[in-house]
Amino acid sequence: MAMPTAVAARPGAAAPARSRRTRLFEIAEIRWAAASLVLFLVGLAAQLSGAPSWSWWALYLACAVTGGWEPALGGLQALREKTLDVDLLMVVAAIGAMSIGQVTDGALLIVIFATSGAMEALATARTEDSVRGLLDLTPDVAVVLRDGDEQTVDATDLVIGDVVLVRPGDRIAADGTVVGGSSEVDQATITGEPLPVDRTVGDEVFAGTLNGTGTLRIRVDRRASDWVVARIAGLVDEAVRTKAGTQLFIEKIEQRYSIGMVAATIAVFVVPLLWGEPVRESLLRAMTFMIVASPCAVVLATMPPLLAAIATAGRHGVLVKSAAVMEQLGTTTRVAFDKTGTLTRGTPEVAEIHVLPGTALTDDAVLRLAAAAEHGSEHPLAEAIVRAARQRGLGLPDAVNFTSEPGRGVSATVDGHAIRIGSPTALLATPAADRAVAVEVATQQSRGHTAVVVVCDGCPVAVLGITDHDRPESAATVARLTESTGTSPVLLTGDSHTTASHLATRVGITDLRTDLLPEDKVTAIRTLQSGGDRITMVGDGINDAPALATAHVGIAMGPTASDLTLQTADAVVVRDDLSTIPTVIALSRRARRLVIANLAIAATFIAILVTWDLVGHLPLPLGVAGHEGSTVIVALNGLRLLSSSAWRRAESGR
Repeated sequence: MAMPTAVAARPGAAAPARSRRTRLFEIAEIRWAAASLVLFLVGLAAQLSGAPSWSWWALYLACAVTGGWEPALGGLQALREKTLDVDLLMVVAAIGAMSIGQVTDGALLIVIFATSGAMEALATARTEDSVRGLLDLTPDVAVVLRDGDEQTVDATDLVIGDVVLVRPGDRIAADGTVVGGSSEVDQATITGEPLPVDRTVGDEVFAGTLNGTGTLRIRVDRRASDWVVARIAGLVDEAVRTKAGTQLFIEKIEQRYSIGMVAATIAVFVVPLLWGEPVRESLLRAMTFMIVASPCAVVLATMPPLLAAIATAGRHGVLVKSAAVMEQLGTTTRVAFDKTGTLTRGTPEVAEIHVLPGTALTDDAVLRLAAAAEHGSEHPLAEAIVRAARQRGLGLPDAVNFTSEPGRGVSATVDGHAIRIGSPTALLATPAADRAVAVEVATQQSRGHTAVVVVCDGCPVAVLGITDHDRPESAATVARLTESTGTSPVLLTGDSHTTASHLATRVGITDLRTDLLPEDKVTAIRTLQSGGDRITMVGDGINDAPALATAHVGIAMGPTASDLTLQTADAVVVRDDLSTIPTVIALSRRARRLVIANLAIAATFIAILVTWDLVGHLPLPLGVAGHEGSTVIVALNGLRLLSSSAWRRAESGR
């Protein structure tokens, strides 16, 4: 079979991200955890099937070594720094359990912790992949105009003052200012604006954004390390590393608990020896103490409610990435929203068709002519006009003599009429003669719409108002969040104040911050946090990723979210339903209440069993039974959140 001939891409041409996604089993922690789990399952099967004890003992020991050597090594390294972490404690507890015959319990404990470490390693690798993918948005090379010649250079070698040539469809290679040409530029990756913006001489453009149908000459204003897209990557990386220490409540006290338990176990072993007790009895008492005082029940008091809440949320379209995230969601005191693709659908639609006085055309006739003329254009506004005509069932006649003028609009001949469609600035050359058009354009813009003028045979006949429609559930979601947190959400957007204020009024948001670049959103989040708020940020674009990473919890609107946003966010709304956000916060709060109840139950059992072991003589089988019984009780109590009624109660606010 003949292989297709490779075609060399021109410098700057838009291309898919080139970074390679880390494969699952390229991560060492996942390989060890998977091997440990397989050995445990085989050992359990052998034990339950009545195989010789030496066979499943060997399998359990292999499971413990495979899954436990890394946390044990990490714990020993922590000891060198004079700290004691819960991983080492769990390894010691597992060894202790095995030493007194509880080999299944010890192996299971190792599997749980190995799996937890593997998931953390996977999350870190995915985030690093996404940051690399973000940097790949910028082209590798750029065409520079020097001494009248075109030269291809590495984009990172551009210096301030270079003039870069950007052809139609290319990605812009550097932050700079337009010094020649005009075009529309898709800046969604940077500002989150739903529609491409017209850029002409004197306007600022950003590296990684996509040029439209015109040719631009751009003067480089910043070094590669200072490009906005590079700053986004840096902000994400910094925020993710800052949040890496986020822990469950029980993990926050692990150091003190670990030290106390080790010291107490040693004392339980040594003190009786000093009073003449036989070594075997002292060792047995110390091992019993380690079993009944081990934090297994405490860990399970925390994990089942949170994991059950995660599973329930997942069934209803919200993916929460970890137990720590589910716990933090319940502490939310204020929610921050992006605008485009979050509170709105992110897709432009024709909102109004205003036929000008004295025009002998109906709304449908105007839309039919406009859609036919725009049918050959790839501009998002053109797609909105064509989509509106098809939704009305209008047949589109053929258009001839189609031309597209970057930054101005399109023209074509439809049914013998010369049709032009474009921006008011480009088409209204004599505002005094078109006062009615100018008034309608101003009206549409005051409503937060993008105004498009339709000209037929040289005369303006209509003004189309195009907007990004609100999600139908936005207002109700804002109201529920205001009620549950006691504070109105805040709107953080790169859109203009005029457009954003109309949306904010419709959905009930009073605090809005507009014209924000990605770093401005991060600053706004940090300012809110400095005032004592625990912020949950909701967004979907690459420009939202740094703010999502900086917030206490970041939530991505999944269907429209970029890869970087999905990996950076702590939770993802998979089914594109904004109303699930207040519900999952309410579910998290219920899970936190169950955690507190479970901790009380576990602490009570531990206190009783430890006292019995120290004051009297607690038989080992009874100690194990009491320890396992408390574990089962708190686990079953937490699993109540698996029921569908738990989601319904959270949804109704009960």
